[in-house]
Amino acid sequence: MILVTGATGNIGSTLVRELQESGAGPLRALTRDPARAALPAGTEAMEGDLARPASLKSALEGARSLFLVSRIGPDAEIIRAARSAGVEHVVLVSSITVRTHPHLGPADENLTVERLLKDSGMTWTILRPTQFASNALWWAAAIRERETVRVPYADVGLPTIHPADIASVARKALTEDGHRGQTYALTGPERITARQQVETIATVLGRDIPFAGVGRAEARRTMAAFLGDEAADAVLDVTGGDVNDELLAVRDTVPRIVGVPARTFRQWATENAAAFG
Repeated sequence: MILVTGATGNIGSTLVRELQESGAGPLRALTRDPARAALPAGTEAMEGDLARPASLKSALEGARSLFLVSRIGPDAEIIRAARSAGVEHVVLVSSITVRTHPHLGPADENLTVERLLKDSGMTWTILRPTQFASNALWWAAAIRERETVRVPYADVGLPTIHPADIASVARKALTEDGHRGQTYALTGPERITARQQVETIATVLGRDIPFAGVGRAEARRTMAAFLGDEAADAVLDVTGGDVNDELLAVRDTVPRIVGVPARTFRQWATENAAAFG
C-alpha cells in the first residue's frame, strides 16, 4: 500500500495518476476534501490534513510507503506517526537549496526534516528539486488582466523543473529497487530566464505580454506582503540575488531515472495555458 499525501497538488496529482497507470498496486490518496478530489479510478481517497497529524491515522494504517512534501505540516509529528503506523519507506520532497543556500531559513528547515527522516528508522529517498515551472503562476493574474509582468533578476536563467518530473522520479523511487538511501538533485533540461518564461507563455497564448525588469527592493515589498520578509528574501536570493554554480547546474537525474527526457518549460506552459487566460 502506497499513501500519497498532497494528492491534488502539483506533484501529487501527477504521481497518483502515474502510479495507477503503472499498476503499482494498492494506492491511497490523502486529501482534505475527498468528495471534491478528482482521482483516478481504483484510488482510495482518504480524508486528512498534514497540518493535523492526528487526522492521518486511518490513511497511514496498513501503508508501507509514503510520499511526503516537507514543511506542509509539523514534520516531526508526521514522521513519528508514519513510523508508528508501520510505514517502511518514505519519499520526501525537500529542496535543492539544502545544497545551494544552506544558510537560508527555509533551506535549514528542509535539512532538519531530512535529518528527522534519516533518524526515524524508516528507509528513505530524498528529492531535492530546483525552482518549479509552476512558480510562473505568480504572474497569472497580471497576464490575465493584460498588466505588465514585473520581475526581478529577469535575465538570470535557472534550470526550472516541471512538477510532473518530480512526480515521475517519485514513482520510480516508490516502486523500484535501488532508490532507498539515495538523495537526488532534480532540475529541468535547460536554464531559462524569467524573461524567456514570459516570452514562452506569450507564444503559447498567441499574444504579447508586457514585461519589465524591476529592482530587488520593489520585488521584496511585493513578495513580503504575502510571503513574509524571511521567505521573500529567500526567494529573491535563490532566483537571482545569490546564485551559484551549484544552483545553475543542469542535471541529468530525471532522464537517467525515468528513462525519458525531462519536460521543458514550454510543455508546462502549454499544459497550463488556461491559467493565464
